[in-house]
Amino acid sequence: MNQKNPAADVTGRPIVYIREVAVADLPEEVREQAGDLETVYAIGSETGEQLALVGDRSLAFIVARQNDMEPVSVH
Repeated sequence: MNQKNPAADVTGRPIVYIREVAVADLPEEVREQAGDLETVYAIGSETGEQLALVGDRSLAFIVARQNDMEPVSVH
C-alpha cells in the first residue's frame, strides 16, 4: 500500500522525517566520514528510504526545505 500522506497536500511538498542516528550504528565507511561526530541526522522518505545524512539537526531541516520537502522530527 503506497498512499500519499495527506499532510503533503497542505504544503504541496513531500514529507521527510528527520531522526538522530548514532555514528557507531553506521557502516564503517560512513563512520570514517563522520570524523569526531557521535551522532548525525538522517533525512528519510515516507517509505523509509534514507535520503541524506548531515551532521546537525538544524542543517537537516534546511537541506530538506531547500529540496522542496517538508521536514518532520522523529523521536
